[in-house]
Amino acid sequence: MTAETHSKVQARHLKRNAYLYVRQSSLRQMFENTESTKRQYDLRQRAIALGWRNDQVVVIDSDLGLSGASAVEREGFQRLVTEVSLGRAGIVMGLEVSRLARNSTDWHRLLEICALADSLILDEDGIYDPAHFNDRLLLGLKGTMSEAELHVMRARLRGGILNKARRGELEMRLPIGFVYDTEGRVRLDPDARIQESVRQLFRTFRRTGSATATVKAFRDQGLQFPRRIHRGERKGDVLWTELEHSRVLWALHHPRYAGAFCFGRTRQRKHPDGQNVCLRLPPEEWTALIRDAHEAYVSWEEFEQNVQILRDNAHALGLDRERGAPREGPALLQGLAICAKCGERMTVRYHIQGTRRVPDYMCQRRGIQHAHPVCQSVHGGELDDAIGRLLVELVTPVTLEVALAVQNELESRTEESDRLRRQEVERARYETDLARRRYMQVDPEHRLVADSLEAEWNHALRALSEAQERYEKQREADRAGVDDAQRTSIMALAKDFPRLWNDPHTPDRERKRMARLLITDVTLLKGTDVSAQIRFNGGATHTLHVPLSKPAWMLRQTPPAVVAEIDRLLEDHTDGEAAELLNRQGITSGQGKPFHHAMVTRIRLSYDLRSRYDRLRARGLLTLGEIAKCLDVTPTTVKIWRRAGLLVAHRYDDKGQCLFEQPGADAPVKYRHQCKTRGKHAAAA
Repeated sequence: MTAETHSKVQARHLKRNAYLYVRQSSLRQMFENTESTKRQYDLRQRAIALGWRNDQVVVIDSDLGLSGASAVEREGFQRLVTEVSLGRAGIVMGLEVSRLARNSTDWHRLLEICALADSLILDEDGIYDPAHFNDRLLLGLKGTMSEAELHVMRARLRGGILNKARRGELEMRLPIGFVYDTEGRVRLDPDARIQESVRQLFRTFRRTGSATATVKAFRDQGLQFPRRIHRGERKGDVLWTELEHSRVLWALHHPRYAGAFCFGRTRQRKHPDGQNVCLRLPPEEWTALIRDAHEAYVSWEEFEQNVQILRDNAHALGLDRERGAPREGPALLQGLAICAKCGERMTVRYHIQGTRRVPDYMCQRRGIQHAHPVCQSVHGGELDDAIGRLLVELVTPVTLEVALAVQNELESRTEESDRLRRQEVERARYETDLARRRYMQVDPEHRLVADSLEAEWNHALRALSEAQERYEKQREADRAGVDDAQRTSIMALAKDFPRLWNDPHTPDRERKRMARLLITDVTLLKGTDVSAQIRFNGGATHTLHVPLSKPAWMLRQTPPAVVAEIDRLLEDHTDGEAAELLNRQGITSGQGKPFHHAMVTRIRLSYDLRSRYDRLRARGLLTLGEIAKCLDVTPTTVKIWRRAGLLVAHRYDDKGQCLFEQPGADAPVKYRHQCKTRGKHAAAA
């Protein structure tokens, strides 16, 4: 070691510790490149030779097996930087610059801290003082060369991978449903159950048009989906689990299922904090895309159609124009309604009207963002009914094809599910036979192995029993779900599409899917009425004008015909009698309730109908006092004469009060004579 080298080590440096940083890039290098690790640990003796005591040499080797490309996950390197910045390090030792860092940013940060803390740096070539310009220039060049070396190594490896990928010859991890044969070619998985499960996933999505609905269909039918284990002791095994939403999206976006070889669908970007972020690239930016490279489960056209459906369903791609997947609510125009004022897509809100959920189409996105009032809100009850009637008229020529397609789909759906469950039972039976053969071949004296194999056999028998039980139970349910009566009903509906559309058992989700087959969007404008501009698939348009919905008080208002009937009945009946007659005729109020006398009185007062009393007075009938004065008798005598049938009276209320008809000129004499005659007959009797 030269005198100049010794001159850089001062007493102030020897008072502090010497830090030895040891690192290997991977675990494989630790076991195979043992000489490099030994040379790094031997630097301890260099520090002792320079004057540091043995207890002053601190070895930091917690980063063994970690790459030097970044300092984010290297706790040992971060500890080293901390010790230097606190002024505890007199010298930092590493076999070469690449051991400390292969990133210029991390390397120059360490140089800057060492210069400020007056710490030396030692490698296999000598000792450097970062505070000196020449030493710092040399260390900077070494750091740049170390980073360039890493780039060259990566470029060599990456170049070979890219060349094979562009030719479509790169062997990659295949999605479930594909395997490599003995010649390295991609084939469909020979397991028929795996193949049928993958096909069932695509068939279900084609039918439902939603990833979530596909998951629900698998769950409702008790179906499972395969997943291959890629790590651990069971690497390569197939695990059957419940289908998850992420697995559906992954399969629908994977071009391999369309028979295409693809590479470079994503790009890794590193943030300043050291975290890698994966970015999805459009197909035109992929490194390689080779169609018809191997067998497929779906065609490329269907793959693109599935991706487009998922894009339409994804609200994150544009809430202003995207339609979204059809949901379970009754709003027929969910995702189709567009505001004619601002062009935004309208959202759906529901309210309860009686026992029915009624939609409201609201343009509120900009109002929420900018705290403005709602652009417009359209009541959807009458609007949905009008559009439904229009669709029934338009779809009538193709009714038979649509209904027959529904029937065939229902029948094939049951057969597909039954075939998958039957394959599950066959797989469980195979596992049971395999466990039995293993148990029968073991030496009976080897009890440890025999007991373990017997337990596996019992487990396989239980799994077979459960699979058979699930299969039989679901098969009975399928038979009950599609019986002869339902088949007859479907055939009847095939001849009458309006009944299919208006059938209350038709799910709202399916009704909306049928509407989307015909309608692109509906532009709504609320004025004196609701103007609906309907744009059909293919370019045709149609305009509907729907009257504005009545407010709640008008919906509860008594119909004019009922008011006219009450007016007619009051000519000859009291309020209570009119209510009874209305109930006998089956007439109800605006709220659908039966009438009573107080209700008739309230309607009479609200519509300014003349009361029974006013009507009788208008005909000249007299009150009790007036007729008593006219006959020159007391009111009690008038009541007696009325009960005797001598006077004609008419009730004007429900309490029994009456008005009397005008008596004749000889009425008093005649009434007294009749009363005396009736009195004599009563005494004789």
